[in-house]
Amino acid sequence: MKERTRLLLIVGVFAAAYYVPWSHPVIRQSGLEAFMMLQDYAREHVLTCLIPAFFIAGAIAVFVSQASVLKYFGAQAGKILSYSVASVSGTILAVCSCTVLPLFAGIYTRGAGIGPATAFLYSGPAVNVLAITLTAKILGWQLGLARAVGAVFFAIVTGLLMALIFRKDDMARATGQIYVPDAEAKDRTLFQDTLYLLTMVLILVFAAFARPAPGSTGLWPIIFAAKWYITVALLIVLGFMLNAWFTKDECKTWVDATWGFMKQIFPLLAGGVLVAGFMLGRPGHPALIPEQWIQSLLGGNSIWANLIASMAGALMYFATLTEVPILQGLLGAGMGKGPALALLLAGPALSLPNMLVIGSVMGVKKTATFCAIIIIMSTIAGMLYGVWAA
Repeated sequence: MKERTRLLLIVGVFAAAYYVPWSHPVIRQSGLEAFMMLQDYAREHVLTCLIPAFFIAGAIAVFVSQASVLKYFGAQAGKILSYSVASVSGTILAVCSCTVLPLFAGIYTRGAGIGPATAFLYSGPAVNVLAITLTAKILGWQLGLARAVGAVFFAIVTGLLMALIFRKDDMARATGQIYVPDAEAKDRTLFQDTLYLLTMVLILVFAAFARPAPGSTGLWPIIFAAKWYITVALLIVLGFMLNAWFTKDECKTWVDATWGFMKQIFPLLAGGVLVAGFMLGRPGHPALIPEQWIQSLLGGNSIWANLIASMAGALMYFATLTEVPILQGLLGAGMGKGPALALLLAGPALSLPNMLVIGSVMGVKKTATFCAIIIIMSTIAGMLYGVWAA
């Protein structure tokens, strides 16, 4: 199967090089936008978001025991505990739909149930305190509140539906054999492991801390000004932990696990960003699908406007917090408030690169179901909010 995939990839690249009319101005501009979007992604997110997330995923895969994962996220875990933890995880990790992928892959491959795992997958980028705060400040507190409530509700419902639909698969995974690190090699306490993972999570949070809006006051600008000092201090603390608590073999295993996730996710992620950039372009930059087409279809509060907003949000890639200025422009161009919420609920949690990677982790059928649930619920939520707002 792998050889067939490579052959199809080679044939696809050759066909694109041979048949795509690159001399056409629109096609040429779309191709430029694809690589410009990839460059933006590389500059803004790889070092500060993805790399720390990959190391956290590697640590989860190697140092977090299967019993611990199954206790909180397993198919047999208590629903109240597992879904409560999973649905509010985004309040801790201010990540985008792509940065959460290695974390999701880490807990899912360790044996987490499909329900809690997908609830975590949705809530990571959707229940984002920074993004919700910015939404309320720029787009109004009503939309900010609706986004916060909707995101937590969506995480729980999506997880419950996925667990119900794929309950037989979950039971089969629960009875399978999952690799567990040798307990004899572990001399650390639960507190030490927790502190080690928490330190890496804080490195991710502060390294990716978003720039505040011009003129902002309060704690946010202060933290942003000190983010690199805090990040370096946390890296030094992490270095002391690794030296004092971990053996060289454990560190090597951790790095190997991290590299495994990177090999699996990076190529699909890059390919998805290129396709999204080619089709939709960066905000404010035209590509194959003109922006005015999208804007003209999103006015009012019809079912089609909300559905199109949900699907457009699901396909487009939104870096953390970028959906707010994009929506600000779309609302100014006549976008309805219902479709705006639909895009906010579907956009940060999904993207074309995100879908490709999820498919490689849990399969095409589960990925298609996960995306369909979010798109349908976003459409319904948008319509209800549009009626209320009117």
